Amino acid sequence: MKPNWELTNCCQHEQVRFLATIGIFTVVILAFWRTFLLTPFKLITVFLHEASHAIACKLTCGEVEGIQVHANEGGMTQTRGGVYWLILPAGYLGSSFWGMALILASTNLLTSRIAAGCLILSLFIVLFIAQNWTLRVLCIGFIVSLAVVWVLQETTKVRILHYIILFIGVMNSLFSIYDIYDDLISRRVHSSDAEKFAELCPCCTGVGWGVIWGMISLLFLSASIYLGLVILS
Repeated sequence: MKPNWELTNCCQHEQVRFLATIGIFTVVILAFWRTFLLTPFKLITVFLHEASHAIACKLTCGEVEGIQVHANEGGMTQTRGGVYWLILPAGYLGSSFWGMALILASTNLLTSRIAAGCLILSLFIVLFIAQNWTLRVLCIGFIVSLAVVWVLQETTKVRILHYIILFIGVMNSLFSIYDIYDDLISRRVHSSDAEKFAELCPCCTGVGWGVIWGMISLLFLSASIYLGLVILS
């Protein structure tokens, strides 16, 4: 079937539900942003941010010495070698990319299963290089939670796996944008990735790079919504 790039006859039932769910999740995330209820999802987002640094390091022939995720929603990836100017922006942009990938994966049950399986496998691998207990507990907690949701999906009438994947996707997309704002505009953290990148590439300030990365993150989010509608059309 030819993709409906023009979104002719949009929006049908599945498309309306997709948009409404993203809207509801966005409102819920913003409403409960500073509460403990979102802490596990924030930490999994920090994990994906740090994992993106690690992936960029490995892809540029570097070595990953360890990954840490802290209870205060901070994180650190220790690397040696690799291409530093590619590793630095990979955190923010990687979070946006994974957000888009998970949002798109949620449009189909098969791809939701694949996304859940990939998350479980990634968290299991990270267990062996995690350098603090916050990350270890996070990995075990999400592995067990996703496994339980998956079993319920297959054995009962509880069909929430794709909603969980979509929620994590929306959370990643919003968190990456908020993180850029919080680090560079609200608090101006001089140790942020963008500030470090500005030292490598001084043609733009840390705030400037943050704005650029924020715009790219918004493009990822917009693209995920558009492509999701195309898939469901």
